[in-house]
Amino acid sequence: MSAMLEVQVTAVRQLTPVVREFTFAALDGSLPGFSCGSHVQVVLPTEGRTLRNAYSLLSDPRDRGTYRIAVRLQDDSRGGSRYLHERVRVGDRLQIGVPSNLFALHSQARHHILVAGGIGITPFMAYLSELQGQGASFELHYAYRSGLTDAYANELRERLGERFRGYDAAAGQRLHCAELFSGKPLGSHLYVCGPQRLLDELKTLAECRGWSAGRLHWEAFAAPEPGEPFTVELARSGQRLQVAGDHSLLEALEAAGVEVPNLCRGGVCGQCTTRYLSGAVEHRDHYLDEQQRGAALMPCVSRGGCSGTLLLDL
Repeated sequence: MSAMLEVQVTAVRQLTPVVREFTFAALDGSLPGFSCGSHVQVVLPTEGRTLRNAYSLLSDPRDRGTYRIAVRLQDDSRGGSRYLHERVRVGDRLQIGVPSNLFALHSQARHHILVAGGIGITPFMAYLSELQGQGASFELHYAYRSGLTDAYANELRERLGERFRGYDAAAGQRLHCAELFSGKPLGSHLYVCGPQRLLDELKTLAECRGWSAGRLHWEAFAAPEPGEPFTVELARSGQRLQVAGDHSLLEALEAAGVEVPNLCRGGVCGQCTTRYLSGAVEHRDHYLDEQQRGAALMPCVSRGGCSGTLLLDL
């Protein structure tokens, strides 16, 4: 992540016991513009390591004065969400990356079906500003648990009226994904952000109903899963690195001063794809196909085997 912005935290709101919203303002001048669906990486100097976590921008893209993000405190946090919830206060200064967009609205869609699970509502907050400004046809489906992951539910219910459909798990309400495909006009596109199981179900349903891949858009930011420690060697320099079980390969490379282009840090965008020359690989990405995996990996989520050395073309 080369381009960096220095920002100051100007507001903090506790939306639910586990969801906290942060507002950032530039220290000098205005912030770069962004399109709805964009995210930023936030640099978090946690104890023992520096994390770079990606968070969706939920503010109105027309507002160049501030950025807003909302962060859920994860039960299995590696330190990033806990740092933001417990350490960051109004007045603090942070470093963030410039906005990147991997989840843009489709310009030719005639109807937009937005599906959010829990904290997955965040990118759709910026979507709604854009869609309402265009007078576009859309509907929002929001699955949550009241009192826990229902950030913005009341606000959206009042704002959207009949275009808002809420599903409160605490009240026994369930989002029936199959119904999302019924009676939709030609040219409809579906967008989903939430848990992997929700994405997988909608992908399967879309394929079964003959929807082309270009009509389904999805985003999932997930921290890399831990694994066994392993050793990696960089072929061009001969440098050998030890990757701890709770560190990603990408983090180990960055800590050693090896910069690898990246955007999502969650195995979905392909930006950090890196060639490897030998060694066992545990592929955990959602981007490379089986043929590509024979020669490449995504160091943001993939890991080497616990025996032997993974040799990278770096």
